[in-house]
Amino acid sequence: MNDRFNNAVGPQIGAKQARAGKVVPALAVLSLGAGLQTATQFFAHSFHYQEALGAQYKQLYMPWAILQWSQKWYVQYPDAFMRAGSVGMLVTGVGLVGLVATKMVWANSSKVNPYLHGSARWANIKDIRAAGLLPRPRTLLQALTGKARAASAGVYVGAWIDKNGKQHYLRHDGPENILTYAPPRSGKGVGLVVPTLLSWPESVVITDLKGELWALTSGWRRQYAKNKVLCFEPAKASGCICWNALDEIRLGTESEVGDVQNLATLIVDPNGKGLETHWQKTGQALLVGVILHALYKAKAEGTTASLPIVDAMLADPNRAIGELWMEMTTYSHVDDRNHPVVAASARDMMDRPDEEAGSVLSTAKSYLALYRDPVVARNVSKSEFKIRDLMHHDDPVSLYIITQPADKARLRPLVRVLINMIVRLLADKIGFENGRPVVHYKHRLLMELDEFPSLGKLDIMQESLAFLPGFGIKAHLICQDINQLKSRETGYGHDESITSSCHIQNAFPPNRVETAEHLSKLTGQTTVAKEQITTSGKRTSALLGQVSRTIQEVQRPLLTIDECLRMPGPVKGDNGEIVEAGDMVIYVAGYPAIYGKQPLYFKDPVFQARAEVPAPKHSDKLYRQSEFKVGEGITL
Repeated sequence: MNDRFNNAVGPQIGAKQARAGKVVPALAVLSLGAGLQTATQFFAHSFHYQEALGAQYKQLYMPWAILQWSQKWYVQYPDAFMRAGSVGMLVTGVGLVGLVATKMVWANSSKVNPYLHGSARWANIKDIRAAGLLPRPRTLLQALTGKARAASAGVYVGAWIDKNGKQHYLRHDGPENILTYAPPRSGKGVGLVVPTLLSWPESVVITDLKGELWALTSGWRRQYAKNKVLCFEPAKASGCICWNALDEIRLGTESEVGDVQNLATLIVDPNGKGLETHWQKTGQALLVGVILHALYKAKAEGTTASLPIVDAMLADPNRAIGELWMEMTTYSHVDDRNHPVVAASARDMMDRPDEEAGSVLSTAKSYLALYRDPVVARNVSKSEFKIRDLMHHDDPVSLYIITQPADKARLRPLVRVLINMIVRLLADKIGFENGRPVVHYKHRLLMELDEFPSLGKLDIMQESLAFLPGFGIKAHLICQDINQLKSRETGYGHDESITSSCHIQNAFPPNRVETAEHLSKLTGQTTVAKEQITTSGKRTSALLGQVSRTIQEVQRPLLTIDECLRMPGPVKGDNGEIVEAGDMVIYVAGYPAIYGKQPLYFKDPVFQARAEVPAPKHSDKLYRQSEFKVGEGITL
């Protein structure tokens, strides 16, 4: 190997160069062995394989047999040994001369370095298995012992067609997070979400627009996956489960003020833009005091505190607001003492000028207007499940958060509160024993969040994605395109860390150039050989005067932006429903990109049968309100 050029580019080149450096010595040894073998067989043939040489019939001898025979019979047959040796040396010489000639021709020939400008390539089946998306074949020990290969499990991230045309489902069961780019009506539901929900056996949280996922998957999950299926649809009059955010406050502990502050911040920041104005900041401080007062008052009176109750306290038409401030500063909250945070909040309002105090109060009340809807108020005034149940109940729990399109915008603040509390309360602390983390949950949790950016900026999701897997929580985030994530107005900005916290990124054919550019960069650069032929002489002559052929390495993206935008999408029928799957790409960190196919659940008879299991008419309920102590959670 010529050391004048540094051709060791890319992570996969070293092994190939090491093998290439051993080829010439191996061929030289092979030539020597061929010469010995020829000499041995020629000598044996000269004596017609007689018994005197130890052979009773014609056979193939070991190459070094000629050396053993020469020690015994060279004195008797010197001419025969010389003839055999000459034939062997001739064969060896021809082999070595051919090797030298080949080496010279090869050294003076143009060679293409396939990794000069980049080494990107599409993944093969070995890469896909190494990435953990396909089950590995059974080992020899498993085959001899009769042990079956472990079945593939996990979240569906796509499908792959092998060289024989067979489709393989790609599933990821590791703890890492997954991010999907899929435009509207591109098949992400029927291709990824529904198959996952019809096979994932453990707990799951689903943001379900229009209730389609509940209709298709809750029946199987309840009847066959043995899940408790909970339908939380705040704007639905009946049939759904109730959840009170104030029941999750750890009242009477050191965490109570932090819990209430986090909740109040979410209430006054419904879009995730941060507390930008003076009125938001003062409104948040007011709500912290009022919520704490409502919790302690309900605990003392044996009633239930909820966000509608907080709104009623601030907007009571039969009571002057000054009476509330006085009550907050004089009420015995803890051990016949006034709570300092409640008192400080009320004192702030009492000390403000009337106009400013009125503006702060109206700001706080405006963010609680959602809970004046009697249907929403009824669904958030009690708790029939606790967030802790998602991972610690005896049975796995499937929580469907359903918002109809007409109610999506106004219910966003409530959904943000629920998602925030799920992350914050379930990823609270982790234990260690003997230098290893200890699992304290009964069931893993999958957060299947469709249209994730539509919830607005959730700082806790961006900050916690990196460590959620350590708590048994796996997130599958779905967005329309990368612009939703990087938007400064409604997303996480150009410095977002969502993409870097997701081990797997997969994408359906994008609609925006920015997303196609991102996918092209993820796929990488490759090297292609460009052949250029130059000819001289008259076109009409029998032979051209001269033909010059040049091969040049050229760089290009493995998947260009244009090719990404033109990836075949799903084929749709006259009614707009998908009838044939389109293409997609899957990226696993540390492995070549996978050019795959979209799986469709209705093309698989197993999934189709599971989807036909009817959904329950009413949500399961885990607890009655009588099983709660106000602000303290469940009493078991």
